[in-house]
Amino acid sequence: MEEIQVEHFYLGCLAHASYLVSSGGSAAVIDPQRDVDIYLQAAERKGLKIEHVIETHLHADFVSGHQELAERTGARIYLGEGSGATFPHTDVKDGDSVRFGRCLLEFLQTPGHTLESVSILMTDMGSSDRPRTVFTGDTLFVGDVGRPDLSASHTPEQLAALLYSSLHEKLLKLPDDTEVLPAHGAGSLCGRQMGPERSSTIGKERRFNYALQARSESEFVRLLTDSLPPRPEYFGREVELNRQGAARLDELRPLSPVRASEVLRLQSEGAIVLDTRPAMEFAVAHVPGSVHIALSGQFASWAARILGLDSRIVIVGEDMDRVRESQLRLARVGIENVHGYLEEGITGWIRDGCELDYIPQVSAQELAELLEKESGRISILDVREPAELAEGAVEGSIRIPLGLLTSRSGELDRNKLVVVHCKGGYRSSIGASLLRRCGMRDIANLTGGFDAWKSTGLPVPAFR
Repeated sequence: MEEIQVEHFYLGCLAHASYLVSSGGSAAVIDPQRDVDIYLQAAERKGLKIEHVIETHLHADFVSGHQELAERTGARIYLGEGSGATFPHTDVKDGDSVRFGRCLLEFLQTPGHTLESVSILMTDMGSSDRPRTVFTGDTLFVGDVGRPDLSASHTPEQLAALLYSSLHEKLLKLPDDTEVLPAHGAGSLCGRQMGPERSSTIGKERRFNYALQARSESEFVRLLTDSLPPRPEYFGREVELNRQGAARLDELRPLSPVRASEVLRLQSEGAIVLDTRPAMEFAVAHVPGSVHIALSGQFASWAARILGLDSRIVIVGEDMDRVRESQLRLARVGIENVHGYLEEGITGWIRDGCELDYIPQVSAQELAELLEKESGRISILDVREPAELAEGAVEGSIRIPLGLLTSRSGELDRNKLVVVHCKGGYRSSIGASLLRRCGMRDIANLTGGFDAWKSTGLPVPAFR
């Protein structure tokens, strides 16, 4: 009988990992992304029938494709007991299992990140009776564990205590060589110190995962809940979307071109012009009042955090392929109200005689010279996350994480030139566009971010 194969899929835009597990002509998909054609194509290529769709929990940071995948394949959906899901599915608990070919998938209830969270033990029944892999969802990551603040009925402290039990009474009792395959990697909002590796082992996590070094439950709870980053506002909505089951992607509104005059009207009615071009193209010329989030980074995650799920969107892209890609990535996080795209992009805007805006860029050396000559006229805004400040900070900088910038922009002195920076330049371009949209004119973006500042040998005092 055919041995077990595990195909990994990784969506960098959301730091999301999903898996196609197959044996004996049958397959299971674990934690699918919303656009499910990748699994259908992989199954067709390998001559597989997808019979099982498994969710480790109701995800808060992306919209799952479980319902569409089940509709298109006839597969059964499995969720941890107590999810409250309203679509057809099978509740699973400790001791439940699914078998196909040589593959045995056994469910472990591992609450803590969410109440219904499960992990999945995979055993190759053709070669051993002990599990070789555990799919841990958001319970255990490489170098981290899931955030414990996603329940409306339990406090973070209560969830953290449950997570401690799930880890120590179930996952850490597995053999050290058990492979760990989580649902997220570095950059995900579901943890805060994930490593860059896509997989690990129980033994490695036991030795090196900071959260597993806690010597008691109370120490673990304090470690996880002290200085917990704010939960993105859209997380609750995302969970509800996944609890109900999202619509098929082919039901989304078709993209339509929008002339410049119509874009201006839509803006006046509250629509957001979302510019997804590279940072330098946006800096040189863009639609006044537009928000810049480049496709090159964690686009979808930042779009959801900054725009919310209900905003009416007009996309500005480099070309139609990137406009379509923008719409797909927005749909992956549940942003579906895309009215259309700017016809012919910035070229069309210029052709129609509309006003352009720009954001000045300064190099690290230029900023150092400005600070030396006119320090009293300059404010430096650092939009990195608090954990990143361990690398150091520019002396005297103001620290406001990007996700909080719109609500805290009033803390900035509008009589000074505000120079925005992050680590490498991606988030600072977003931040600069938000400040300009708030009406601040005297702003600039530090090209290359804090990395560029450090590379020039400029002073980097320890963060205080």
